[in-house]
Amino acid sequence: MNSPAVSLRKLTKSYGKNRGIVDISFDIYPGEVFGFLGPNGAGKSTAIRTLLGLISATSGTAEILGQDALKNSAELRAQVGYLPGALSLNSNYTAWELLHQFAKLRNVDCTASIQDLASRLKLDLHKKIGELSKGNRQKVGVIQAFMHLPKVLFLDEPTSGLDPLAQREFEKILDEVKARGGAVMLSSHVLSEVEHLADTVAVINDGKLLVVDRVANLKAKALRHLDLSFDTPVAVSVFDGIAAVKSIESHGTTISCEVVGSEHEILKRAVEHGVVAVQSHEPSLEEIFLRLVESPTAQ
Repeated sequence: MNSPAVSLRKLTKSYGKNRGIVDISFDIYPGEVFGFLGPNGAGKSTAIRTLLGLISATSGTAEILGQDALKNSAELRAQVGYLPGALSLNSNYTAWELLHQFAKLRNVDCTASIQDLASRLKLDLHKKIGELSKGNRQKVGVIQAFMHLPKVLFLDEPTSGLDPLAQREFEKILDEVKARGGAVMLSSHVLSEVEHLADTVAVINDGKLLVVDRVANLKAKALRHLDLSFDTPVAVSVFDGIAAVKSIESHGTTISCEVVGSEHEILKRAVEHGVVAVQSHEPSLEEIFLRLVESPTAQ
């Protein structure tokens, strides 16, 4: 496997008696979108800002592209793109002027990239920031994060305020980053968006990681609902001894059960007893997230 583009080990940021994040450890690999989820105040922004060196860590280590991320390295920052959740832009500049200022700070000619991204996102570069709507200001933020073709991107609520067409174009831009081997850390409250875009997710609450896993694995390990319909009533005892079955009920000719793990043995026995229809409810990432946060031992 490739070396991780981002690697955290026991990263901690303490605020006196209160800890912002505690012993955060995970890896993000090239070509991966890593979803970072948690309720408000869970520690997501603190983790990102500590990782970026915007606030100092109390303990632990963090590396980006094999370099110490906690040291202020201009060379490393040039390879990183960042879109903060609370975006603040100088309202006196036009979008064009502001983006060129960012490019100058990075000492990179981003003219072609700025024009391309603005065209794709339908942004008028010649309007002053103060004249732009929230959605168009967000587009400026997206462009400044992507325009220098960074190898690593940290995106905090990137589609906030974007209309559906701009969101779709953003997803295409993100796919292009993945295709060229870029690593992306994506924090968003739109869990359906994270489910669609992310390969791996981490869930944080009260400053502590609850889980880090592939989205597919989380779904496979989550509680699912299965309804089995028969022509005549079937005793629930038919399904005794199956470890995957966590609860089971009979409703006339329908057997309803809650399942974790493989459904193979359940379906095998159902077929043996003449099942005529099967309905399975796959949990969404939002349902998994809520179960984890509300009852961390449920997964």
